[in-house]
Amino acid sequence: PDSFQLVFLRSFTMAANLQGGKRYGAIKQKQLEELQAHNDKLRSDGHYDSVDGLEEKLEAYAHKFMEFDEDASGDIDLQELSRMMEKLGQTKTHLELKKMIKQVDTNNSGTIHYSEFLEMMFGSSSSILRLILMYEEKGKEVERPKGVAPRRSLDQLP
Repeated sequence: PDSFQLVFLRSFTMAANLQGGKRYGAIKQKQLEELQAHNDKLRSDGHYDSVDGLEEKLEAYAHKFMEFDEDASGDIDLQELSRMMEKLGQTKTHLELKKMIKQVDTNNSGTIHYSEFLEMMFGSSSSILRLILMYEEKGKEVERPKGVAPRRSLDQLP
């Protein structure tokens, strides 16, 4: 086959394999379904029945976990945690990141699985990662004034 045919065959093969955005979207949709199945199991266990707003929190935590689990592996690894902390404006050293994972990692895998993530968020421990994520949530809840600030005279200033 000539070079044109090879290019055509390669592009056809890529399209057939759903490369790029469509494939990534399908992977993320599958991950969401798996996390929702895990959430359904938690609801049926009754372990977190005492948590106020459990439905909303589980939904929010699933989306937050998916945001940080960039490769849809089901775990947040050291690199993903590093990027997550950078997005939150809390850049950490390699050692600090390892310590954060160790505080949450109950199965000693070196990563944070979704069940460990939920245990961290709902549990009573005060891990550094939980505190940062809770602080971020609080920052989003504050409603900021919109529009142009009203004019004040010097007498009105505190």
